[in-house]
Amino acid sequence: MQMDNQVPPKKVPTFCSLRYGLSFLLHFCNTIIMSQMICLNLTIVAMVNRTNPHGLPNTSTKELLDNIKNPVYDWSPEIQGLIFSSIFYGVLFTQVPVGYLSRIYSIKKMVGSALFLSSLLCLFIPLAAETGVTFVITCRVVQGAAQGTVSAAQHAIWIKWSPPLERGRLTSVSLSGAGGCALSLLWFVLFYDDPKDHPCINISEKEYITSSLMQQVSSSRQSLPIKAMLKSLPLWAISFGTFAFQWTNNIMILFMPVFLNSKLHVSIKQNGLLSAVPYLLAWMIGIIAGETADFLLSRNILSIVIIRKLFTTLGLLLPAFFHMCLCYLSSSVYGSIIFLVLANATGSFCLSGIIINALDIAPRYYGFLKGVTNLIGMLGALISSSLTGVILGQDPESSLFKTFYLIVAVNVISLIFCLVFIKAEIEDWAKEGQHTRL
Repeated sequence: MQMDNQVPPKKVPTFCSLRYGLSFLLHFCNTIIMSQMICLNLTIVAMVNRTNPHGLPNTSTKELLDNIKNPVYDWSPEIQGLIFSSIFYGVLFTQVPVGYLSRIYSIKKMVGSALFLSSLLCLFIPLAAETGVTFVITCRVVQGAAQGTVSAAQHAIWIKWSPPLERGRLTSVSLSGAGGCALSLLWFVLFYDDPKDHPCINISEKEYITSSLMQQVSSSRQSLPIKAMLKSLPLWAISFGTFAFQWTNNIMILFMPVFLNSKLHVSIKQNGLLSAVPYLLAWMIGIIAGETADFLLSRNILSIVIIRKLFTTLGLLLPAFFHMCLCYLSSSVYGSIIFLVLANATGSFCLSGIIINALDIAPRYYGFLKGVTNLIGMLGALISSSLTGVILGQDPESSLFKTFYLIVAVNVISLIFCLVFIKAEIEDWAKEGQHTRL
C-alpha cells in the first residue's frame, strides 16, 4: 500500500502530542549540534584578525597583554579552510556505519552519548588552539564523528514515530535548527526508541502512530539489498540532491562570517548578529515548508512526487539565483546582506523535498539510506569548504565570484538529475517480502 492512498485511523492531537514533543526535543539537539559546528567559524574572525602572531618580541606591552586575554593565531586562509572542513572528516566516516547500526542498536543511547561527547569536546577547543593547529583539527574531527552519529541516527526515529501524513512537519521541526551536556541527560529521560515503550504516551496517539505505519514498518532485520540500491536511480537522485544541498549550505555556514568581515567590513558584534539572521529565516522557512507539504498531501492537492520535486526545486534553485544576485545586483552593503541571507536561508525548502525523500521510497531502510546519502552530502561539504579555502587564499579578488559560480553549477546540474529521477513510491527492493541479498 502506498502512502498516497493511506487513510490513517482516528486522528489525535498534534502539537500537544508526544511525537511533536519528540520533534521539538530533536530540534534542540540539532540546534546545539549546529551551534557547536559553526561557533568557531564566527570566533575565527577575531582569532586571526591581526597580522602579527601573538607573542612576537616586537609586540608592544599593551598588545601582548591583549593577546594573552584574546589570543590571535597566524592561520592562513588555507589553514582556516582545513580547520573548517576537518569536522566533516569525522562526520563523513560515521554516516554509513551509524545508519546501519541504527537498525540494530538503541537510537536513544547512540544519540544521547554522541551529543554528550560533542558537547564535551567543544569545551576543549580553546585549549586545543593554544596547543597547536594540529590539536584543533584532531578535536574537530572527533567532534565531527560525534555530531555525525547524532545527525545519522536520528533519522531512523521517524520510521516508528512519524505517521506518513505528518512526515514533512515533524522532520522540518526537528531539522530546522542544527547546554549540550545537560540536554543529553534530558534526552535519556524523555526519549524512547519505540512509541509502544514510552510510559507517558496517550493510548490513542500510540494506536494512531502504529496503525498508520502498519503497512510500512517491519521489525524483521533482513539483509540489505545493496545491489538493488546501487541500481536505484531515485536513490541516486536523493544522493545528488543531498550533495548539492550540503555543498551550498556548508559554504554559507562556514564562510559567511569571513565574507561579512573581509568584503563588507562589519564589526564583530554586527557580524554575529548578521550571521544569525539566516538561521532564523531558515528555521521559519523549514517550518512553513513542512506544514505546507503536509497540507498539500493531506488535502490531495498534489501528489507526493510533485511535492518532493517542488520543494527540491525551491531549495536548490533559489540559493543559486540569490548567489547570482550577489555577483551582479548587490550594489550596496544592505543589498549584499539581503541576498546573502536569502541565499543561505532558502535552502531549507529541501527539508520537505529531497532530504526526506528516502522515507518515501524505502521506509524500512531509511536509517541506513540516510547514512549513505549523508555520506555523499558530507563529501560535498568537505570538498566545497576545502576548495573555498584554497580559492580564497590564491585569488582574493575574484574568489567570491568563482565560489558562487561553482554553487550555481552544482545546484543546477543536481536539480536537473533530481527532477528527472525523483520518485515517491516504495521501491520494489524495499517492499515487505523482498529478500534481495548483499
